[in-house]
Order: sequence, then structure tokens, then C-alpha cells
Amino acid sequence: MFKPPREGEVRIPSGCAIAAIMDRSGGRHDGSDILRSIALMHDRGNGLGGGFAAYGIYPEYKDLYAFHIMYESPEARSEAERYLDAYFMVEKQERIPTEPVAAIKNPPDIWRYFAAVHPMKLNMSGLDEAEYTMQHVFHINANIPGAFVASSGKDMGAFKGVGYPEDIGEFYRIQDYQAWLWTAHGRFPTNTPGWWGGAHPFTLLNWSVVHNGEISSYDANRRYVEQFGYLCELQTDTEVITYLFDLLARRHGLSQELAAHIMTATSWDDIAKLPPEEAAFETALRTTYASALVNGPFSVILGSEEGLLALNDRLKLRALMVAEKGPMVYLASEQAAIEVVCPDAQNVRSIEGGVPFVVQLDAVAERKAQAPPENTPSDAPFAHEVGVQPPRKRELAHA
Repeated sequence: MFKPPREGEVRIPSGCAIAAIMDRSGGRHDGSDILRSIALMHDRGNGLGGGFAAYGIYPEYKDLYAFHIMYESPEARSEAERYLDAYFMVEKQERIPTEPVAAIKNPPDIWRYFAAVHPMKLNMSGLDEAEYTMQHVFHINANIPGAFVASSGKDMGAFKGVGYPEDIGEFYRIQDYQAWLWTAHGRFPTNTPGWWGGAHPFTLLNWSVVHNGEISSYDANRRYVEQFGYLCELQTDTEVITYLFDLLARRHGLSQELAAHIMTATSWDDIAKLPPEEAAFETALRTTYASALVNGPFSVILGSEEGLLALNDRLKLRALMVAEKGPMVYLASEQAAIEVVCPDAQNVRSIEGGVPFVVQLDAVAERKAQAPPENTPSDAPFAHEVGVQPPRKRELAHA
């Protein structure tokens, strides 16, 4: 007679696997440890996507944009290169070194380009450098068939594709790179297909996102970012998280912590229990950024030039563990994936639901400690005046 398994007798992985390793001191490490960490969580994926993001890998070109571009055909490459040459000054271009791996079938042709923006074209555009670069990345992805920009930041790059992450890591030879921050992803697609551009990490400029979960608010979030010119055409809910961080942190000038707080905003029931000043601030956030609230079960690791930020949904429906040892910080969906690379890790704990966990480079943290506080609830609100002209200087002197 069939006896159904009891709780704990069968392992049901909760979707994708994510991991990160960072050295706060800025020391660079090869990709061996992140590869071992994500490989341990093999059963959380199904071979339809794996990838890595690495920061600090191109110190000799650190002031140039490093475009990693995938091509399906020689024609796509020719058209994309003509486009890059028209709007950027390419200092170096080369095929990204790869290794034949039996499990990786029909990979695209993958190149990298180290380039600076064209100063005259930038000046004519009326945009700043980051916005200029973003617009051209979107153009390539939307208008050049068979070309896809996998990453477009400075001194960083994404290495991703269709396959288990350990096979993708071997394919890209990530052990040959040195980085101060590594993130990794093993994919188990739920509602979207597995394709090379759709693997994680998702990137834009220096942002990279690896994500485990499902964004039930995707349509509302997508419509919101599309109002600001972001193109959501990559057939996955994860890209919208990347664009939300770019919109809130880069364009709107909010701190990464506040951007994350907006995405996991305080519930109305909890706002009602806050002191009046705090309640007013939280109400303003929820009203102003109502469509930036992210719902559904998720855990996210965001990489940037500052460091990393980890975030769980408010109800903590996806696992994410963190540990430390000296300047090293480790994150993973499973504690075992940390212990396999750092058996004597300290302060092992779970990320709290809805509370951003932020780790910055020591140099970044020191610089920010000496600067005015970034947008926090305690900041004084802007003063508003009635009238069509600013007050005269003598009026201000008597105010």
C-alpha cells in the first residue's frame, strides 16, 4: 500500500538558488568559491538558467563601460558594432573566452567591448552619461535582432546562459577572474522560458540582480517603470526589479536602502500604529510610489559599485541566509552553501522579511559616514512658499 511521504522525508526545493560573496576591504578573489557555493544548490534549479555577476574584474579598463553582448548571427554582430561605433569610442573589443562544456548546447557568440561615450554625441543628447548609455543599451536589445546586451557597467560583467550554474561557470571560466563581489543564480523558471538573455543576473549599467521567487505585482510594476522609458521585453518578472532600483536610486536620487524600503513598504495596518511624524512619512512613500511596491514571494541580491543589498519580501516567503568572517560576507539561499566555502563562518543568520540588508565597501562606508545623511524619515521636509516669485533677500533677512 502506498504511503505518502511525511514532512521532512522529501526535499521540495523552493525555486531558484541565489548566492553572493563579498570582500568589504575590496580584496579580489577568483570565482572558485562562488562556483562551489551555487553548485551545492544544484537541485534548486532545472538547467534552464545559470549565471554570475562580478565586480572589480576589469581594473585596467575601470573608467570604461564594459559591454558584454551576445549574438545569434554574424549579421547581428556587424549591426551592433556599427551602432556602438556611432555612439561610443571603443578602445578594445574581443570575444569573451569560453571553454567547451558538453552540457552547454548551441551557445551564442559572446563579445565584450570597452568603450567611452562619444563626448560630442553625449553633449548633443542633453542626457547625462548614465542615461545616455542606458538608452543605447535599450536600443540594441529592442531594435537589433539577434543582439543582446548582457551587461553594461564599469569594471563589472555578467556571465550567464542556459544551463546549470556550475556548467555556466565552467563555460565562462569564471575561476580566471578576480572580483571583490560575486553574485550567482541557479534558475528554476516558473512562468517564463529559459533562454540565454533571460538567465540571471539581470543588469543595467552597474546594477545586477539575482532573484528567487515570483513577482505577483509584475504588471503594475512594469506599467510604472515603462512610464519612465524602461523597456520590459525580456520575458521575466526579474528585470522589473532591476529597473525599479535604477529608477528610484539613480534617477530619483534615493538611497538604496530607501529604494528597497519602498519596494517592501510598511503595511497600512502598521502605519496606523506609528507616531504621527513617522506615519506621515510612510504614508507619503506609499502614496507617491504605490506602483513600486513589490508583492509576492521573493529574495533578491542587488550588486552595485557600492557593494550589495539583500532583500526578502515582507512575509519572508523565500529563504536567504547571511554569514561573515573578517571582511568577508556570504549570502545564500541555503546555509550549507555558505558553509561549503567557509566552514567556520560567524554570525550565521536569516535575512529579515522586508528589511534591507546592506553591505558596502569599507571605502564607500567611510565616505558616506562623513557625508550628510541620505534620505531618511528624520530629514526635514522642503519648505514651500505661497506666490509666484521667491521672497526677496530683505524679506528673508527679517524672516
